Amino acid sequence: MKRIPPIIVILLASCMAIMMTGCIDTSQPPTGTTVPTTSMLTLKDGFGREITAVSPPESVICSGSGCMRYLVYLQGQDLVIGVDDIEKDVRVPEGRPYSLSFGSQFRDLPLIGEFRGRDDPEKIIGIGPDVIFKTGSTGTTYATSGPEADKLQEKTGIPVVSFPYGSLRNGEEKADMHAGLRMMGKILGKDDRAEEVIAYIEETIKDLERRTADIPASEQKFVYVGGVSSAGTHGIISTEPAYPPFLWIHAQNAAAGMGIAHADIAKEALVDWDPEFIFIDVATIQPGSEGAIGELKNDPALQGLTAAKEGRVYGVFPYNFYNINYESVFADAYFIGKILYPDRFADVDPVQKADELFSFFVGKPVFSELNSQYGNLGFSQIPVLKE
Repeated sequence: MKRIPPIIVILLASCMAIMMTGCIDTSQPPTGTTVPTTSMLTLKDGFGREITAVSPPESVICSGSGCMRYLVYLQGQDLVIGVDDIEKDVRVPEGRPYSLSFGSQFRDLPLIGEFRGRDDPEKIIGIGPDVIFKTGSTGTTYATSGPEADKLQEKTGIPVVSFPYGSLRNGEEKADMHAGLRMMGKILGKDDRAEEVIAYIEETIKDLERRTADIPASEQKFVYVGGVSSAGTHGIISTEPAYPPFLWIHAQNAAAGMGIAHADIAKEALVDWDPEFIFIDVATIQPGSEGAIGELKNDPALQGLTAAKEGRVYGVFPYNFYNINYESVFADAYFIGKILYPDRFADVDPVQKADELFSFFVGKPVFSELNSQYGNLGFSQIPVLKE
């Protein structure tokens, strides 16, 4: 056999080394970036169910009222690979700021079932998310539960992390909201964002409360909010006895004492209370109906209310729209505070504050777009007396 010269051997070895190096990914992430490490995480969900799921997931779906809102708060909207039918509809008016920000993105995704948690397991299996988040409001017709989550998990073979949505009406329901955000954040690998959202909520409440905490009870304004949506639109008698903006700014809610759940009052009670100020949740407005505003304009008994006669009727953004819009609730609180106690909110421009809140929670300053959905009646005086 003819001997191969050493120089040729060296050159061939060098070429092989170069070829092998080309097959190996030696790239490194940019300095300062973190590559998420996927692992299996075991935790107990909001109903005490032990769940093991991949964390962080590459894909998720959200089932039930308000679930998608929390995902947007945690900046996880790009992980969604399927939605319920309410996210696919083009609604006018649209009272959900998160949908105004990301609705066009969600509408193009596959369907997982009907809204309020009426899931289609076969569709979910076909989509194949890593994790299903499922939530709803306790005590309502669209609440969820541990057994319901178990049933969905058994049918799909996919981990279902379920929890009550909570609210800001009292400490117990606020704790539910905090726990839900933390649980979702833990699964998503967004613990820091969950804590940022919770801290922002707490600081906002503190700011509202400190502005009015020293107002004597005798000087607190006597107020009412009507037209509040709850599983659909309602008229003037629909209210929130524990309406958070009134609690935070120390206004006396005419409907207080009726518990903390949504309530329908007697129209005669409203006439008897005769509040100094009336705030109308503009979600009462629907195509072809002015809702509570039309009632104030056309009902002789309501026309006699002091607030109607003296021009103290104002529009606020929807409290509920597929569950509670926390960002709108805070925006409403600053607007109401400015109306009732202007000296205590002299440094606040309610529109600018609303866009600050919307930007933090849902990523975009959507005040103008939201207000245009309701004829620009939000954050404005609403004339209701007949000429």
